[in-house]
Amino acid sequence: MNKVFLKGNVGQDPKITTFQDGGKVAQFTLATTERGFTTRDGKQIPDVTDWHNIVVKRTGLAGVCEQFVKKGIPLLIEGKIQTRTYQDNAGQTRYVTEIVVEEMELLGGKKPEQAPAPAPEYTPGGGYQPMGGDDDLPAGF
Repeated sequence: MNKVFLKGNVGQDPKITTFQDGGKVAQFTLATTERGFTTRDGKQIPDVTDWHNIVVKRTGLAGVCEQFVKKGIPLLIEGKIQTRTYQDNAGQTRYVTEIVVEEMELLGGKKPEQAPAPAPEYTPGGGYQPMGGDDDLPAGF
């Protein structure tokens, strides 16, 4: 099974790629932090922050990213780990590890007062479905 859950803060505004057929992909980074602590003998263990490359391939969910995901906001992401390879300009093989999002929930933010209508490709039951019951998305998502 390839399943990952991440709770962290968005590191940069999403880069949105729109295709001729209307499809969209969103890409951004997410920072997750394990809090530091003090051991019984007084040793200080610092916070450890990891950065994750996030890819949203579902067009409806990428549209949500385009409208609502901004640098600094907290997110809960469910997805899978994917590693891909490519050749750089020098001919070296490079590896990129990404989290491909299956579900996403905006955390802790305020709901927009005048939320735009959902993207046309969104359909209840077939489009974005938030994890859990109470989410921070405007009505209609």
